[in-house]
Amino acid sequence: MKFGVVTFPGSNCNQDMVYTLRNKLMQEVVELWHKDTSLQGCQAVVLPGGFSYGDYLRSGAIARFSPIMKQVINHANNGGVVIGVCNGFQILCESGLLPGALLHNNNQKFICKNVWLKPESKTASITQHLNHDKAYNIPIAHGEGRYFADEKTLQLLNDNDQVLFRYCDSDATVSSESNPNGSEENIAGICNSAKNVFGMMPHPERAADENLGNLDGKSIFESLLNLVSA
Repeated sequence: MKFGVVTFPGSNCNQDMVYTLRNKLMQEVVELWHKDTSLQGCQAVVLPGGFSYGDYLRSGAIARFSPIMKQVINHANNGGVVIGVCNGFQILCESGLLPGALLHNNNQKFICKNVWLKPESKTASITQHLNHDKAYNIPIAHGEGRYFADEKTLQLLNDNDQVLFRYCDSDATVSSESNPNGSEENIAGICNSAKNVFGMMPHPERAADENLGNLDGKSIFESLLNLVSA
């Protein structure tokens, strides 16, 4: 699969994502700039983590208007794969490609630590190939990661199997104690109804290298590749 990784002013996880996709998953990767007006034939577009435009106004609110986002939105609306991680998830919500919003963490502090995730969706390619009885250890690093949506939207996400991950304990038990930021229903990631646009706050690219002692994040990318690439 040919991946395009977008860099916005303030992105700081773009090279981590490029390294993981290119060196650990052996995929073709194109580095895209926020002012580009072409996706260069990429099958999947990744919006990485960071602080696009300094997180002014709201995280992702300004990046949503970068020239390349018109192409990203068209790509998504035509069935192309789009993945947003952390700040990329925020941008996807701001651009309307995913429902809901990411608010300040309930403790009003930046949180940087490893958390546990339980895969939920059995029909989304990014989670379909994962073990749904296992907890995956993935880092988070965000100040505005508290997922919020109204009751109707939450009901639709659950009914349509659009919740990708929930924060959980090490034994894959979802509980209020395992919720690091106050997200509604412990939600750590969602997808759109067509299941081609994926957003998550945790950073799988930071858990995909043997030297880091954690390959749980690599499994998430492999799930996507097993079911989408061809």
